[in-house]
Amino acid sequence: MSVPIPRVRQEKTLTAPSTASKANTANTANTANTANTGSGNGAAPKMRAVNTRLASFVSEDYFGHQPTTTDALPDPTLLAENLARSVLEILAGARELDQIARWVTDEVYQHLLKRVHISQRARTLKNLPAHRPSFTVGRTLVSHPAEGVVEAVVIIHGKARSRSVAIRLEGMDNRWRASAVHVL
Repeated sequence: MSVPIPRVRQEKTLTAPSTASKANTANTANTANTANTGSGNGAAPKMRAVNTRLASFVSEDYFGHQPTTTDALPDPTLLAENLARSVLEILAGARELDQIARWVTDEVYQHLLKRVHISQRARTLKNLPAHRPSFTVGRTLVSHPAEGVVEAVVIIHGKARSRSVAIRLEGMDNRWRASAVHVL
């Protein structure tokens, strides 16, 4: 369980020991006004100490996924084609899902894992072995709806039918990662 880190900077104000006596109340207002500059009435300047454990630090700014611009990333067409080919092979049972874990987000991984279990169960009920499908990659359409985001559709032609795989790629941590994959 992680402890939330406060986002607001909290400071403590420490006052150096004063040489003025407590009996001199007439100069109290004057001392408070000039204490930060260190001048007037012999009052020592206020020292500010920052508690570094409570200082403003947002861990997501440094350790979370960092967005990457489209210009800093390679052409996404080849990745979209290879990812579409890999997803179809994974669903056919010819490839392990872990092989593409680096290029997909956790949500996509979990979704594909469910699809793998469903297709595996269907093959088991029909007594069909897992096989490597034979298909060719057709046309790939790529659009850029926002900076650092690419949406692609890859048309796959098989023996019996053609399918399309829709993929949304987002630039994270200086590489493309699929945040959505849909096989139609």
